[in-house]
Amino acid sequence: MNVEKPEKHGLHPGRLNRVNRLMERYIDQGKMAGMVTLVARHGQVVHFETHGHADQQSQKQMPPDTIFRIFSMTKPITGAALMICHEEGWFNVVDPVSKYLPEFEDVMVWEDGELVDPIRPMTIQDLYRHTSGLTYGGLFGSHPVAEMYSEANIGDPGRTTRQFAQDIAKMPLRHQPGETWHYSMGMDVLGALIEVFSGQKFGEFLQERIFDPLGMVDTAFTIPPEKEERLATLYQVGKTDPLEKVDAAWDRYTADVQFESGGGGLLSTVPDYYRFAQCLLNGGVLDGERILGRKSVELMRSNALEPPQMPVAFEETEPFAGFGYGVCVKVMQDPAAGGWMGSVGDFGWGGYAETYHIIDPAEDMVSIMMMQCIPSMHYPIRKEFRTAVYQALE
Repeated sequence: MNVEKPEKHGLHPGRLNRVNRLMERYIDQGKMAGMVTLVARHGQVVHFETHGHADQQSQKQMPPDTIFRIFSMTKPITGAALMICHEEGWFNVVDPVSKYLPEFEDVMVWEDGELVDPIRPMTIQDLYRHTSGLTYGGLFGSHPVAEMYSEANIGDPGRTTRQFAQDIAKMPLRHQPGETWHYSMGMDVLGALIEVFSGQKFGEFLQERIFDPLGMVDTAFTIPPEKEERLATLYQVGKTDPLEKVDAAWDRYTADVQFESGGGGLLSTVPDYYRFAQCLLNGGVLDGERILGRKSVELMRSNALEPPQMPVAFEETEPFAGFGYGVCVKVMQDPAAGGWMGSVGDFGWGGYAETYHIIDPAEDMVSIMMMQCIPSMHYPIRKEFRTAVYQALE
């Protein structure tokens, strides 16, 4: 990848080097094994660096084309796929989900230990902005509905994406549709909807309509044997040591996996994800290949939440003060509210293993970091990465 001098594109090289120092500090403190970082402005990469190790135990260096489990950074790709279907007239965003997935016709809502009727149907808009009433199992706090998800093994990799939708529709909703922002598996349901709209498997649709046109050669739900050595080791924040290796059971990326998770199933690399992010920054086109119209991207990056549905927050914490939510992406509304350096209108999302990206139309800039440590946001590295990038602007 060609890397141009930062000063040619309005970033101070010495100040931009603070990104490297930030990453090296996390490695030196034993909190992270390694990572890859990228910054691009005006369509040109000005920073592309590898740090530390892809595997700490073997001291294997972190190559630029390291493959990462991007988990929830799958969501913006699912959002782009949904917008492709929207452009082709397959649905309106306020359509009930049950219009296309009839298993959601009889879904109930859990309220104080009782099952009640929904006040209105769950819509496709509810799915992509996290107001559907669905939840995320036990990942973000305990709740009776979350326990039901765990007992039913929702998201079993042996079941197809369509079967997943049938399974989750049997569960009650945690909230009334449209009531509040609550992080959920709604994007996985979008994957099933895209299968209905397109008549293809979700992964096939992504390959044909996004990955192939954009030249994303290492992004997929599975990893072939010849690429396995490029997959970074997954770590977790340890109870005794700062960094512990995660059991291999997490690595469900083999050919026999049936569930193509629109919420968190993809593998990718920094160069691949940069091509996707730059395409969105360009208004849906990259190197002459248009996957979306400009207005579709504008809809994606517009806040779709109403004031009563906010804030964008996980459980009792509010790590995203100042943000709204669009089509599968977080959207900056007020940088000062949460102290997240950036621009009004910047958008993107992160993943459970601390992959993260920012697309900033105001500054014409893309910033990406990828590493492999769960859970995300245990350390403030996302906010610190933002600061290190934005303070380098001239």
